[in-house]
Amino acid sequence: MRAPLGVFAVLGNHDHWAGARAVEAALGDVGVEFLTNRSHRLPAPFENTLLVGLDDHVSGYPDPDAPQWDPTAATILLMHAPSGLLDVGPRPFDLALAGHTHGGQIRLPGGFAPVVPEGALSRRYLAGRYALPPNAHLLVTVGIGNSGLPIRLGPVPEILVCELAGVRPGT
Repeated sequence: MRAPLGVFAVLGNHDHWAGARAVEAALGDVGVEFLTNRSHRLPAPFENTLLVGLDDHVSGYPDPDAPQWDPTAATILLMHAPSGLLDVGPRPFDLALAGHTHGGQIRLPGGFAPVVPEGALSRRYLAGRYALPPNAHLLVTVGIGNSGLPIRLGPVPEILVCELAGVRPGT
């Protein structure tokens, strides 16, 4: 992937199980910067945009006090699972990006509950866009992988491309 301002990631449960250091090293070799419990302010002209990453809620060690939070910045929160919201608490962000749920990897007809990976908020925020109080949004992607069984019934694999737009303060 090529991106003029960088490619950023956080670890997920499978990354931890496979060996977090090895995953970070391999992806770091191709230019991916990990924001594991870190923040990164984008360069000008986007200097009012802050990326904050948290380690995986289920298999990692999320530390929401480690990143520098800035309530005046447009903040994009990277976390593997929606349950990472429980770690964030009252800290300010505008958009949170997550996956982990696979959209309910197996959805049987007849109203049966979807099969979802572990996580306190995995069913509540299964896939899609959610408005969060007071003025934030959560975007949960179905992704392309699977959990455990190498099968999907229902959710179509996806890669989301998001274009964010905003206005400069004072305009």
